[in-house]
Amino acid sequence: MHATLPLLKKTDFPAIARRALDTLQVNVGYRCNQACHHCHVNAGPDRKEMMTRETVDEVLRVLAARRISTLDVTGGAPELNPHFRHLVHEARKLEVHVIDRCNLTILNEPGFEDLADFLAAEKVEITASLPCYTKENVDKQRGDDVFESSILALRKLNALGYAVEGTELMLNLVYNPLGPYLPPAQHKLEADYKHELGTHFGVVFNRLYTLANMPIKRFGSTLITQGKFAAYMALLRSAHNPANLEVVMCRSLVSVDYRGFLYDCDFNQMLGIPLVVDGKPRRHVSELLKGEIDTAPISIAEHCYGCTAGQGSGCGGALA
Repeated sequence: MHATLPLLKKTDFPAIARRALDTLQVNVGYRCNQACHHCHVNAGPDRKEMMTRETVDEVLRVLAARRISTLDVTGGAPELNPHFRHLVHEARKLEVHVIDRCNLTILNEPGFEDLADFLAAEKVEITASLPCYTKENVDKQRGDDVFESSILALRKLNALGYAVEGTELMLNLVYNPLGPYLPPAQHKLEADYKHELGTHFGVVFNRLYTLANMPIKRFGSTLITQGKFAAYMALLRSAHNPANLEVVMCRSLVSVDYRGFLYDCDFNQMLGIPLVVDGKPRRHVSELLKGEIDTAPISIAEHCYGCTAGQGSGCGGALA
């Protein structure tokens, strides 16, 4: 796999700094039951990295001590971590809002038949990847039969009350482009998704989030192989919207890797660009119990244009 960090280090991306921390985004492991072409984590069935129970408990101590409002759990398929349910249950006992970055198909895997019921019982918000509303496009990006399994999972979640009017169970979908171009307008694509999934499959959801593909790990390596890396970076730079700098996710979020080390965002985590405070890199989550990171400068590189291009994109979809 081609390394993209050497191509991203030199940048003129504007300097930005942190604000008050309100979200801890925790990557509990890189193992996944899928191996998607656009994956910036390079997750897959053969990955072994997993967060230990000890580090999970450190995360819970930080949530309690700092009274952090949101825990955003990601992977890989985060549910494959054996301590996933412990983390979610204990965080909910602290009245922390929990988001599960779910790939949907995990809900149908052997041994996970009761996972959807667990998520509903804990009132976990589900943000699920579904890069299109057609079988052809989804299977092309994510693998054979992924679309049918995803629809089955969505119907299972709807049956439990997810995205059903009058319930508190939130179900959001995530769109990524199939190739090296920017996503379309989020509000229009959301309407298309709701019409197509509702009409043809009886599926409902709350929001659609559109995210730009990041030129790192598997997707970035593919761009290099195809000779499209430079052109994609030029596209991101040309579409930079300065207004998005005010609302990028890294201002109020910290990313935690499976070892407990801190990063300004999940993308920096994958590139190995650590969070730096007072000149000290690679701070551990346990240090959040005794130190502040508010107002610290955010580590930037050329890939940051991916969050500010066009409508912008972050973990909550379009910014503009």
